[in-house]
Amino acid sequence: MWPYPRILAHRGGGTLAPENTLAALRCGLAYGYRAVEFDVMLAADGVPVVVHDPELGRTVAGSGAVSDYTAAQLGAMEAGAWFGPAFAGEGVPTFEAVAAYCKAQRIWMNIEIKPAPGHDAQTGEAVARAARDYFAQEIAVGELLPLLSSFSTAALQAARQAAPELARGWLVEQIPPDWARQARELDVVALHCDHQQLTHALALAIKEAGLGLFCYTVNTPERASELLAWGVDGFCTDRIDLIPSME
Repeated sequence: MWPYPRILAHRGGGTLAPENTLAALRCGLAYGYRAVEFDVMLAADGVPVVVHDPELGRTVAGSGAVSDYTAAQLGAMEAGAWFGPAFAGEGVPTFEAVAAYCKAQRIWMNIEIKPAPGHDAQTGEAVARAARDYFAQEIAVGELLPLLSSFSTAALQAARQAAPELARGWLVEQIPPDWARQARELDVVALHCDHQQLTHALALAIKEAGLGLFCYTVNTPERASELLAWGVDGFCTDRIDLIPSME
C-alpha cells in the first residue's frame, strides 16, 4: 500500500531553507531529494497556497489570518527573510507554482491539506480538485500521483468526494485505539503519525492490516534506521543534510 518514495524533505527543505517556499524546494533538490511534503490552505479568494500557519507572523511577515488575503497579496509578502538574508524576497507560493516546479523536476509530493479553522471541507475539496486537474494527464496514463493527507477527517472526506482518483493518508499525532475502523471509514491508504508515539507492536499491526505507515518528523539517522526496520514505509525529515534521500 506504499508505492511512494520512502524519505521526504519536510516542508520542502527541512531546516536548511524557509519552509514551504520555492527556495525550500530548490534546497531539497540540491540535496538529492525528489520527494517532499508541504502544506496547503486557502487564500481569501479560494486559491490554494502553500503555507503552514493559519496566522501570519511566524514565517510570513504581517498580521492577521492567511484567509484575510488573496493569493496575490500573500505572494507579495515576505516569507524568506526570517530565515536569513539570502532568502529575502521569497513570497507565499501558490499550490500551482509549487506543483509546476515539482512536476518539472520530477519531485513527488505529499500534499498536506491544512485547513484554516472552520474551512475543513472547503479546503479539502479545493485542494483535491486543484491536484486532480493539475495531474489530469498523469491520472489518464496511470503514472504515480501525489498523495493527499490531513489531520482533518472532514477535509479528507471532502477530498475523497472531489477527487477519488487521488489516494489519501490520515494524519494523527497519536494513533487512536479504533484506528483500523476509522481508516476503513475514511478509505485511506496510509496512516501518518508522530514517530515518537509509535511502538514496534503498533507498527506491525498497522502493516498487517494492509495500510501504509508514514511517520513525521524523523531527524536522526539512528531513529530512521530503527523505524525502517520496524516496517515503517516512509517518513519526512528536517535533516536532509544528515539523512540521505534514498533516491
